[in-house]
Order: sequence, then structure tokens, then C-alpha cells
Amino acid sequence: MSNNWVVENLQNALDTWNGKLSEIWRLLTETPETFKGGTIWTVMVNINEALKAVGYALLVLFFLMGIMRQFNSFQEIKRPEQALKLFIRFVLAKSAITWGLDLMMAMFNIAQGIISEIMSASGVSGTGEAYLPDGIISAIENCGFWESIPLWAVTLIGSLLVWVLSFVMILTVYGRFFRLYIYTAIAPVPMASFAGEETSHIGKSFIKSFAAVCLEGAIIILACIIYSLFASSPPSVDMDSSAVTQVWTYIGELLFNMLVLVGTIKLSDRVVKEMMGL
Repeated sequence: MSNNWVVENLQNALDTWNGKLSEIWRLLTETPETFKGGTIWTVMVNINEALKAVGYALLVLFFLMGIMRQFNSFQEIKRPEQALKLFIRFVLAKSAITWGLDLMMAMFNIAQGIISEIMSASGVSGTGEAYLPDGIISAIENCGFWESIPLWAVTLIGSLLVWVLSFVMILTVYGRFFRLYIYTAIAPVPMASFAGEETSHIGKSFIKSFAAVCLEGAIIILACIIYSLFASSPPSVDMDSSAVTQVWTYIGELLFNMLVLVGTIKLSDRVVKEMMGL
């Protein structure tokens, strides 16, 4: 590490970025059961179990509402085909409440399998690290006092933007885990809607939305892989220009790639929902 303040400040910002990117790479291979030691998952599962009683009560309510809206008289319900249809719907809705968590985890495991396949097929073992090229470091260290003044301004602005993007990026990935936990805890309530034909769209939307959250990981890992390939390319910096121009060009190119990555991660939920027609 150079003793120059400009180099040190820029490298610290890039180290923060690299650290958050590596953390994202690790988080995308982690499951809700193991995240943060599994404590959060245990609480969410307990809430899920407690809400099953509410789900069963709503199951009966939605079932009766569906019967009242679908049939004009009790005689229609007594027909064998209608009675069998209602019985199957009731059993399936009850099963969705009872084993809904198992179904959701099966969907999450499928999404994790997709993420693992993407990682393996890409051949990228980790995220590309951002770093200051040796030529730019030498140019900065050879600057005089007056020339270094605009360099400080460029460094402060660039470093601040890198730090902000780093935390926006990691917060988005943490937000995915928050949504996974929320869906897990509240699942029995929307699952009960399958008991009524007119309310079943609530349960279908819930399942699709949960699947979208699971698949967000695939979009995020694809974005990280593409970024790492961009980061591995040498920066297009004219080494014969002034140090300020070199730093400004390098930081500008780096920030552009970072903004594309963060923007893709931020919009990953929208991308998946568009793919699923939500």
C-alpha cells in the first residue's frame, strides 16, 4: 500500500467494493436456514407454525364463501361430481397450508440449483476485483502539490460514490433475504385462499412472487459474472496524460461498470417478474 493519501483513499474505497462483492457471491450460495447462524429462520418457522391456525380458519371461510358464490342452491352441491370437486379443492388447500413451507423450500432449492449451474458453467471462480493500476499509482505519486489539489477533489468524489454504490448493492441482496423470511412467516394466510375458486388467485400470486424472489439470485449472479468479466479487462486509460485525467478516466469507467451492476441488482426483482408475467 502506498503512503500517498490519494492512492490510499482510492484503494480503501475499492477494497470496500471488492469486499461487498465477495460477500454477495457468498450470500447467493447461502440458504435461509444457515443465514446469520439460522436464528432468524427458526423464528420465522415458529411464526409460520403459529399462523397455521389462522390459515385453517381462513380456509373454512374462503371455502364457504366460494360455495355461496358458485352455487345457487344446496341441491347443486349434492351432485357427486361437484361434491368431489369441492372435496379435492378443500384437501389441496389444507395441504398447501400444512406443507406449504416444504413446497416453498423445494422451490428455493431449485433456484439455488440454477445459481450453482450458472456459477459452474461460467467458469468464474469469484468476482473480479477492482484495483488501481501501477501506472496510475506512479503518476499520482509523482504529482506536485498544485497538481494534486484537483486530484484530491476527484478522489473524494469518486471514493464517496464507490462507497455509496457498495452499500446500496449489499443492502439490495440483504433485502432479498428479508423478503424470503417474510414470505416464509406469512405463508399460511395467502395459502388458505386456495380453498375458494374466486380467491385462489391470491395464493397463485403469492407462489409466483415467492418464486420471483428465489430467482432474483440467478439474475444477481449473472450480473456479478458479467461485471467480473468487464473488470478483468485492462482500463482504457492514456498513460501519457496527466494524473488527474488518468484518475478521472479510470474512476469514470469503473463507476460506469459499477452503476450498471448495481442497477441490474436493484432491478432484478422487476426483471424476474417481467419474465414470469407478474
